[in-house]
Amino acid sequence: MPLAASRSPLNFALILHTHLPFVLGHGRWPHGSDWLMEAAADSYLPILESLEALRRDHVAAPMTIGVTPILAAQLASSAFADELDRFLAQRLAACDDAEGDMADTADAYLIPIVRYWRRWYAARATQFAELDRDIAGALRRLESDGRIELMSSAATHGFLPLLARDESIRLQLLAGRDEHRRVFGHDATGCWLPECAYRPQGEWAPWPGVQSRWRPGIEVELERAGYRFVVVDAHLVKAGEPLNAYSARVAPRGIARRSPYEAYAIGYGSGAIRALVRDPASTEHVWSRHAGYPGGAHYLEFHKLRFPGGLQLWEVTASDASLGDKRPYSPDHARALAREHGAHFAATLGALSARTTTGHGGGITAPFDAELFGHWWFEGPVFLESMYRALQATPGLRPVPASTLASAADVTPIDLPAGSWGRDGDFSVWLHEGTAWTWQRLWSLEERFWDAAPAALSQESAHTVLAQAARELLLAQASDWQFMMTAGAVPDYAERRFCFHADAVDELVGALERGGDLTTATARAVELGEQDFVFPLVLAAVAGAVTGAVVAA
Repeated sequence: MPLAASRSPLNFALILHTHLPFVLGHGRWPHGSDWLMEAAADSYLPILESLEALRRDHVAAPMTIGVTPILAAQLASSAFADELDRFLAQRLAACDDAEGDMADTADAYLIPIVRYWRRWYAARATQFAELDRDIAGALRRLESDGRIELMSSAATHGFLPLLARDESIRLQLLAGRDEHRRVFGHDATGCWLPECAYRPQGEWAPWPGVQSRWRPGIEVELERAGYRFVVVDAHLVKAGEPLNAYSARVAPRGIARRSPYEAYAIGYGSGAIRALVRDPASTEHVWSRHAGYPGGAHYLEFHKLRFPGGLQLWEVTASDASLGDKRPYSPDHARALAREHGAHFAATLGALSARTTTGHGGGITAPFDAELFGHWWFEGPVFLESMYRALQATPGLRPVPASTLASAADVTPIDLPAGSWGRDGDFSVWLHEGTAWTWQRLWSLEERFWDAAPAALSQESAHTVLAQAARELLLAQASDWQFMMTAGAVPDYAERRFCFHADAVDELVGALERGGDLTTATARAVELGEQDFVFPLVLAAVAGAVTGAVVAA
């Protein structure tokens, strides 16, 4: 009998990682809450619409959606719902204004596209209202119905390997776990490591002048928080070099290669954290801006906007076309191309499954930022829907939630090196000469906070101050600030936000250090809490971080 006839289907897990920093109440446009509104309107709502269409047609689409706790906290807040209503109304008004401005001008030929956007934004407003203005609730219901699986992450997407105190890593994981439970009703078994960054046990000396000391591996704190699996980039298991948004890079000759289609255990024992490996072969089709699908000629051009209003009215046309040479956007042509690409990706996965064996569990893991689908690549949700429809007729491949890949009993233990999915696969995107000042300040604040925390926990009158100091510390630790500084797009906003939260920690911890009457500090903590209102259960997470209690399996 041919081998193919006796093979079991190969598992395939799509993981969409959703994350944005805390932006509510910290500006709108051009930097601030409009980032979150754009992600919700462009990506989260359209992805939910595609999932609903698949459910209606009885098409299995068991994708895993990772929602960072800081994003979940925002999605579940009434402030978010009010802001999204405002944003959609503003976009509809921009459509009305654009059509009026274009009438009887040389741009009148673009009016049909403006009308398309009016219908599209009106549909998003209707959809949001039908979801009771509750995107987090819609995700919760989809998981309860067995349609999707939800992952969690560190509380504010803190870059765990660079945090100076183990208590800080615990706080990120415990506060994140508790917020996921509060918003979605139960604990997640999967944890998206922020920036897919991992550090093994060993000496920790991240920057010149920092005293070296031995630290346990990140997996120790993951186990303490009750997690069971994470996602890592392929180069960490020597299955390939890091991928970036522009091209795929292959491993140089002579490096030992391990398959990305197996699940690995970080360490030994039944409680060892399982590591799922990003597949470099299939994900290149989606990640690459030039060689991948998002560069298709008929897709919406992201960078060319009409001002005022910011409407996108043109298509990519060609990768080398200047903004002045972009053709008008055709939604019908774009959707047809997305359906074609979805079918092609399913066929690519099928071909990959035909030549892939997994001796130790596993399968194909394809993780992406969710905001790619819709915001950066407008037709991405159509692509996802078409892919799952095509997978129904793809032999040898079975779509599953990520936890299925991680549940295999027969896995290979592995000692992972330090690394991330960032440029060059290391920590340099987040820690370099231009950002070292942020870490040096954070490391000092960490030491002071954790030195003050035990006494403050035992003093009820200090709890309000301690809790808000913890929130501000978590917000200051978000990996987004260093990433923005490195990328150079909005460094001023990132520096301002980092300093705002670091200053708040300094002020509140200073009050705890001085002791005595905390009336003024408590009033200040309450004031800060009205703006930075996240993580209502943070005090319990601080206590857990101090004691280091292990969560029962």
